[in-house]
Amino acid sequence: MSTPAAIELRAQDLNAHGGVMCPSPQSGMTTWSSHPKVFLDVSKTGEARCPYCGTVYRLKAGESVAHGH
Repeated sequence: MSTPAAIELRAQDLNAHGGVMCPSPQSGMTTWSSHPKVFLDVSKTGEARCPYCGTVYRLKAGESVAHGH
């Protein structure tokens, strides 16, 4: 079994709630052949792991998420 990918994100890659959907275009997976879409909150800790495929999504060094409305 291969090690899951780690996808580095810029703050602008996150949605309005501070997260991403997996699978995502950045991961190179296509939705129809991988797993159901899941929301992953990256804004809390700067990193999130998909429970289906193990792909890690993390903010690039120096990136920060603006909080507030």
